[in-house]
Amino acid sequence: MNGTLPNEYLVPNPRLKDIAVQHKSRCPTHASVRHFQGISLGYITPWNNHGYDIAKWFGHKFTHISPVWLQILHNADMKYKISGTHDIDSNWMSDVKKHDVKMVPRILLDGWTPQHIQELEGQAARDKVIKLITNLIKKYDFDGIVLEGWMQLISSGNVVSAMEFVKLLSIKLQTLNKDFILVIPPIRGPQTIFGNRHFDLLADTVTAFSIMTYDYSSSQRNPGPTSPLQWMKESVELVVPQNENSKRAKILLGMNFYGYHFTSGGPEAILGNQFVDLTKSLKGKMKLDRESEENFVEIKTKSGKHTIYYPTIYSIKQRIELAEELGVGIAIWELGQGLDYFYELL
Repeated sequence: MNGTLPNEYLVPNPRLKDIAVQHKSRCPTHASVRHFQGISLGYITPWNNHGYDIAKWFGHKFTHISPVWLQILHNADMKYKISGTHDIDSNWMSDVKKHDVKMVPRILLDGWTPQHIQELEGQAARDKVIKLITNLIKKYDFDGIVLEGWMQLISSGNVVSAMEFVKLLSIKLQTLNKDFILVIPPIRGPQTIFGNRHFDLLADTVTAFSIMTYDYSSSQRNPGPTSPLQWMKESVELVVPQNENSKRAKILLGMNFYGYHFTSGGPEAILGNQFVDLTKSLKGKMKLDRESEENFVEIKTKSGKHTIYYPTIYSIKQRIELAEELGVGIAIWELGQGLDYFYELL
């Protein structure tokens, strides 16, 4: 990673009071320069409006911005509909695209059952869904899409059909000179849900693969990291084992700009402003989990001990360096959840 932030930003055990003071600061040198040279995707959600401002301020740090606006809904008799178009903000898109960044909204296959997915084994249903997507892209002048739906597509058990649909869609978008990014899962247990053989069959026509390397400990009650560094590395290597494979650059390493607050009731997601509000009056430093290379802080309350895992400049730097080492891009979930000075690293 080119560029060096001040040493007090990069310490492995940052003081909580320093985070509270520094997180809104902006170094003109680092804020204006793009350091990371691979594909860089930033997700934005309508429910965290700060992400819209981040995209305008730091759009030059990204190659792609993906607003999480849209869903494909399944209706009866092979009738499909795209919902969420009311969230599309054309004026904001124009402002962001001045940074020479591509606008690729995420489309979610929302509420699709295995029975619905079985329809996509037929050419008529495939043609309808692909036409729906291409018409949307043309209408709003998008630069492509991000598709989240791999788990739904394989839910019927027909992986071959899922691959065929993704291939057909990617080829169609390629002919229109539009980008197509496919969201894929990380390693989860012994079963390979998306691996090297899937990648090899799709890599020629899919622009990039956004791998969701976060939420590692979200389903457990005991405190734990959100995206352990070694797990992230293994998730990439499962899909593209060969270091020398130039197509590995199409993998986008998922990076969380949110954290988890573990209480006796289990984990809850925590955003940057919430983290600062909870910890700004506390003394002491964040601890470093050396195994995962993630920072956390323990808080004593009347109801017991709470543990918060939240990214820091140090932990984000480790993940950017991992992406550079592996020769992959990055995908950040999501821009409204982080602290402003995180973006100086990109």
